[in-house]
Formats: sequence, C-alpha cells, structure tokens
Amino acid sequence: MSEREPALIEIPRLSKIPFLRHGFGEARLKAGDIKKRGGGQNFRLLSLNQVHSNIVHIIRRVPRAPLRGDAAITDLPRVFLVIKTADCLPVLLVDEKKGVIAAAHCGWKGTLGGVLDKVVQGMMAHYGSDPASILAAFGPCISRRCYEVGPEVRRSYAAAEFPDSLFQPVPGRPGKYFFGLAAANRFQLLRQGVQPKNILSVHICTHCDTRYPSYRRDKDATGRMLSFIGRAA
Repeated sequence: MSEREPALIEIPRLSKIPFLRHGFGEARLKAGDIKKRGGGQNFRLLSLNQVHSNIVHIIRRVPRAPLRGDAAITDLPRVFLVIKTADCLPVLLVDEKKGVIAAAHCGWKGTLGGVLDKVVQGMMAHYGSDPASILAAFGPCISRRCYEVGPEVRRSYAAAEFPDSLFQPVPGRPGKYFFGLAAANRFQLLRQGVQPKNILSVHICTHCDTRYPSYRRDKDATGRMLSFIGRAA
C-alpha cells in the first residue's frame, strides 16, 4: 500500500479566486511537492532566509539567492512565495482587485516588530491596495494554550502598544503567561484597516497536532511546515 500524499490545506474563499494558487502543508510536504500539489508546474519558488524580523521585500524580479527577511510582496505571475514555520504563524495575503499577493513568517519577534503592519503598508504604498480589500489567511501555528512566555515578552508587547489581553497567567506558574500569537497578528491587521470578515484562520495547533512541525514539542529534531501563495497570470 502506497503512503498517502501529505495533506494540503486550502482556504475555500481564496480557492474561489481564479488566478490564485495557495496552500498550507503538513510536515511531509516538501518543496518539490509544491509545484505538483499547488497546480503550478511552471512556477518558480521564492523562499526567504528567515531571521525572525520585520523585514519585508517587494519582489519586482525573482532574486538569484534567498533574501534575508520574513515577508515578501509581489504581483509577478508564476512565482510561489514560500514560508517555512514550526510553531510560528504563516500568513498568506491577497488583494484580488490589484492582483497582489504576500506571504509572511510571524514569530513573536517579527510580530512584536509589526511585520504584518509593514506588509499591509507595503501593499498600499507600492501597489495601491485598499486594506479593506485585502484577504489574509492564517495557517496552523502554536495555540495560546500551548505557548508559554515570560514577563519580558509581555513587557515588550506592552511597550509596543499591543493589548494586554494577548496574555493570560499560567495557573501555578507565577510570572509565566500563555501568549496568543495569532491574536497578536490579527490585532495588527485590524489596526491597518483589514476587515474582520477578511481574516481567515485554520484552527490547528502545531504543538498538539503531530502532523505539523513544532519546535516547542520536538526541539532541534523538528522539520518545517511549508506554506505558499502564487498567481497564475
């Protein structure tokens, strides 16, 4: 009996956009599978040298070597923007009216630095996007109930004017807090003018679901989950 193909999650609302190809893959999905499963055999893959930053690249042409940063925006056809995660939040964005796509890797450091703020601002400044027209899809990531952080993270987010409601005390562990990573990124999108109805989420906790890589669960033995978005024309 042959091994089943790795699962690929698609967001129904995004799948209705004729030119769009996208997906969130489980741990066994490899880079070589993306063209086949994503329906883009003639697409090029564009990955970033991710560094847990708020660096966003505007892609006018495909670079010869990976760029250092954690988000990319483009309107180029036949290019898959690829994000790698293992508990961090992958976010795929599209402005159907302008034909603009983006992908972001959102860990706690990049989120603190406002990486999604910068993505939306970049779509506006470089492509004329209206935030109210942007769709954003959140892939699997570590959930609040599994993401424990210390007081220094809470203080850093307070200084950056994030709401304290993102943090909940861990019972029986003074000074420790459960942190809502997805909620922090949702907050950024909302303050940039993205509509609540246009923020779409896959409610899967990577720490709990062993089909997905989790650094908190498996440490250095973990792999990476691949997420991608591209436009066919």
